[in-house]
Amino acid sequence: MRILLMGLLAFAFLFSACQTPSEKEKAKQAALKKKAKANLRETEDVDFQAFVGRLRKAVAKRDVGTIKSMMTENFGYKLEPKMQGTDPNVTGPGVFQYWDQEDLWPELEGILSERFVKKKAPGGPEFMVAPPQFADPSLNYDGYRAGVTRVKGNWKFAYFVNG
Repeated sequence: MRILLMGLLAFAFLFSACQTPSEKEKAKQAALKKKAKANLRETEDVDFQAFVGRLRKAVAKRDVGTIKSMMTENFGYKLEPKMQGTDPNVTGPGVFQYWDQEDLWPELEGILSERFVKKKAPGGPEFMVAPPQFADPSLNYDGYRAGVTRVKGNWKFAYFVNG
């Protein structure tokens, strides 16, 4: 009887230590999440999160003064014909007039609500972009997208374009 009991206990111990397929899958998913978090450290940056939060609030309120202070001087807002700048006297009708004219405020709010990821322009600066699909070259994303970059140590809203 003692030998049988010891055999059953050994058998139970061996099988309780093995991982089930669902446990293996959970461990694999946790490792992938950890790797993704390591790659997106910049988006967890407190300065970046604060900047994006303020930008989202300003866009929701359509606070042109605050948004303008958060933009780069050569803010890009149309690819064809290329239009950039925040001063309406410099080029085109001006970014805010263009957004009003084309009713782009809801689109801008939607894009800014997306998650930002890193995207390095070939031979150019690094941007944090939304939506994440734009950063994946295999998707050939050509919809609206927003880009944020560092200028002299501060985050700046660099572009919101389509195409």
